[in-house]
Amino acid sequence: MNTLYETTATASAGRNGQVATDDGKLSVMLSYPKEMGGSGEATNPEQLFAAGYSACFSNAILHVAREAKVALTAAPVTAKVGIGARKEGGFALTVALSVELALPQEQAVELVKAAHQVCPYSNAVRNNIDVALTVNNQAL
Repeated sequence: MNTLYETTATASAGRNGQVATDDGKLSVMLSYPKEMGGSGEATNPEQLFAAGYSACFSNAILHVAREAKVALTAAPVTAKVGIGARKEGGFALTVALSVELALPQEQAVELVKAAHQVCPYSNAVRNNIDVALTVNNQAL
C-alpha cells in the first residue's frame, strides 16, 4: 500500500483519561458512558469510531458517485456503534450505517454497495464486525 496520510494519537489513561493527536488538532477527555458504569461526562472511543466511520463512509459514497458521474453533493450517513461482551470472552463492536440519498432507490443502493467496498473503515472491519447497511430506510 502506498500510504497517502498517517496520524498519531496517544491516550493517557484508557477510557477515563485524555486522547490527543500529535498535531494538537484533536484533544478530548474520555470517560466511560453511564451505561458502562461511568460518569458519561466526556466522549468515549465508540463515539469517536462512529464519527470517523460516518464521515469516511459518506466520503466513499461521494467518491463512487463522482467516479460514476452521478451528481451528488451530500451523502448523510449515521453510524450507530455498540459495544458488548463476547460469549468467548473479551468485547466486540456492532455497527449500523444508515444512509439517506436523494436518488432513485436502485441507484442509491448501488452507490452504497460500491462505497462499502472502497471505504477504508469498511475494509478494516470486514470479516470482523458485521456492518448493517440501510439506504433510505431500506435494509440491505
